[in-house]
Amino acid sequence: MLFLLVPCFRIKNCSSGTISSLILLRKTHYEPLRSVSSFVLRHRYNMNIAYFRQLPNEEQCSISFHLVNERYKINKVFNFCRNVTENIDASAERMRANIEKELKKRTNKKRKANVGTASEELVKTDPVPEMSSSVSEVSVRFFDMEKEQDVKDMPFSELIEKIQVERHILLKVLDDDFRITLNSPSVQTISLPQSILAGFYVYPSKLELIFADKDQSDFQWFRGRMPKSNNAQLIEWEMVATGYSYLVSPADVGHHLKFVCIPKTSQEVGTLSEVISATEVQAGPGQCPFEVRHLFTQSKLANQYQFRVVTYNILADTYADSDYSRTELFGYCPNYALHIDYRKQLFIKEIVGYNADIICLQEVDRKIFDLDLLPVLRLKNFDGNFKAKGNTAEGLAIFYDVNRFEALDSQGITIGECLETLEQFQGLWNQIKTNEKLAARIKARSQAVSFTLLRCRQNPLKHLLVANTHFYFHPDADHIRLLQGGFAMLYIRDMYERFERELQLDRAHFGIVFCGDFNSTPECGMYRLMTERFVGDEMADWQSNEEEAVRGVTLSQPFPFQSACGCPKFTNYTIGFQACIDYIYYQCDVLRVNDVVPLPSEEELLAYDAIPSPVFPSDHVALVASLEWTNKS
Repeated sequence: MLFLLVPCFRIKNCSSGTISSLILLRKTHYEPLRSVSSFVLRHRYNMNIAYFRQLPNEEQCSISFHLVNERYKINKVFNFCRNVTENIDASAERMRANIEKELKKRTNKKRKANVGTASEELVKTDPVPEMSSSVSEVSVRFFDMEKEQDVKDMPFSELIEKIQVERHILLKVLDDDFRITLNSPSVQTISLPQSILAGFYVYPSKLELIFADKDQSDFQWFRGRMPKSNNAQLIEWEMVATGYSYLVSPADVGHHLKFVCIPKTSQEVGTLSEVISATEVQAGPGQCPFEVRHLFTQSKLANQYQFRVVTYNILADTYADSDYSRTELFGYCPNYALHIDYRKQLFIKEIVGYNADIICLQEVDRKIFDLDLLPVLRLKNFDGNFKAKGNTAEGLAIFYDVNRFEALDSQGITIGECLETLEQFQGLWNQIKTNEKLAARIKARSQAVSFTLLRCRQNPLKHLLVANTHFYFHPDADHIRLLQGGFAMLYIRDMYERFERELQLDRAHFGIVFCGDFNSTPECGMYRLMTERFVGDEMADWQSNEEEAVRGVTLSQPFPFQSACGCPKFTNYTIGFQACIDYIYYQCDVLRVNDVVPLPSEEELLAYDAIPSPVFPSDHVALVASLEWTNKS
């Protein structure tokens, strides 16, 4: 079996601590790396490569090169960082001194190993080069190939300019010449999640590229078993997939996974980097209830007049990962099943499996949006946007299938921050602001509403205003939630009328879908406002807190809405609370329900006492409905 030795950089901050500086690739795996490996680059230019990198507006330039010298028995990656104001003669001397130090260290180790053990014949066949006190044999210099002379006595910044413009400057180290490449595509940070389950998607928990295009870069997945010696460098790797994400196979259980990234742009290829999982692949939790629901959504909707909508509160990590959550709020859930590395595998597979066209999510951690949801869903032809809830670490996300829809606008507000500034809020705000406790409480809330205006690609006449929200949760706050609903509908109405006017839209082909965790049961005023379009001042919600009671206020909104999934018994199910509080409201004069994916049974929700659980990643369940345009002209 033929193997190739492909140099690559050691990755810092890797959780496994077992990243090798050399990787072994079977010959059958060589073709995908042919254009990018250091092996091939070295032969293409008949020399090694020194990688120089300087970020914009930084005064430091990092230098990295792989020195392999048979004469001095050295095989090591050297990394240096030099100030751009420094004279290159001083830089070269500093690099020379470090290389000499490494050579002396290796020579001394070799001599000690030979003392009293090596035979005279062995010493003759494996000589150790002598290192005198003189440093004349170790040289580091910059060389101009065109002028055939050394480059000396200039600031490092000037050398960088020469490299950029002239491209014929070499770095000469010992007997080797290094072609200098400046700001080549590279991997700055790479890591894998702590939990990897068979049957679920895995992808880098963090991947930061610099001077590279992720869409142009290449990714590969390998699996291998750790030997009894626990030496990762001895793992025999088998390639299992290409691409940014990988659906882990049951055959991977008990193996470590390795992720390989080859950073690229359309014009340049950078240095290969890799990371090995800190833990072995574990068996999954068995069939999850959402996988049964996937039987109803095995493919995308083909009818151009239909689209599938998902709304889902995925439980923010900031609320699940705390002592109170683990011991009190969700004390019935095993700790491992509350960890975000475990839960995100479940909710991402669940969301992807619904084959939706529009996805509205609540309690989305910003880092989960950036590092997990957006990268994975983009692989499924989705794009999306995020709206933070005030200054909190979580917020709202709306995703849409770019093959079905084109986004024309995306905006959002934090309701409490806009009560005194948005013109459309002033009528309602003036009615309640005299109650100081009420005004202070609703202004302090971080609840938000966001929207995305979509145009159907197959039917450009048709437009959707997709709104998303998450209202205040407190038990004594029915009045706050109802007011938030009133303000949200004022905002949505204003946006709807603005787009209708500016884009000259026909109302027969312009609909609203309003999703979210409204924290309101069907008996509350919010459901009445949406489905009956009016809430009077006699509504009980107004009196949910006596000191903040709302008096003499009525609410109305002009759009005929219905709940796509009706009023199921539960959309939230914990030990302390079970009720229907999540909805997909749709404008029923231009849209109708085509079908609804059945919700899990109460027996499934009770399998681990409540949710979240090892098979439910959130304390909410997703609502999934297919909607259809009533006017097909």
